[in-house]
Amino acid sequence: MTLSIYRASVPLYIRGFSQLAGIMDKAEANAAARKIDLSVLVNSRLAPDMYPFSGQIQRASDTAKGTIARLAGVEIPSFPDNEVTFEDLRGRIAKTVDFIKSVPESAFDGADTREITLKLRDRDMTLSGADYLLDRQLPNFYFHITTAYAILRHNGVDIGKRDYLGV
Repeated sequence: MTLSIYRASVPLYIRGFSQLAGIMDKAEANAAARKIDLSVLVNSRLAPDMYPFSGQIQRASDTAKGTIARLAGVEIPSFPDNEVTFEDLRGRIAKTVDFIKSVPESAFDGADTREITLKLRDRDMTLSGADYLLDRQLPNFYFHITTAYAILRHNGVDIGKRDYLGV
């Protein structure tokens, strides 16, 4: 059996967002029990030069929707980065997952060899769809999901590896 680009992307992004939603549930319960305003978590960051929790969710969303759109050859939906509450962030996650689910599996036919050109700050980079997904986009997505997890954990939310992995 060969592993398709669809199978290596869509289910992983959907699962990652599902696990993130579960971690956010625990964060909300933890904040309520400790009488902490959720805006503290939304705006918390690990280092001054890193995105806050909200930014980690936004970048994970941008990565997932951009990847799926480029691999499937469809337009990337544009979402403004205006989320300021957990409810807003949940909405961003839901919109992203809805978009991912809306792209038919057949749109990924030939995506492994499709050329993807990225506009970087100082140059253009062209990769095959497979290299784009496996070498850049999945690691980037998991970086932001992991950092979101780490921000919550750093702020005392009682979550662990099982919450991250969903087992």
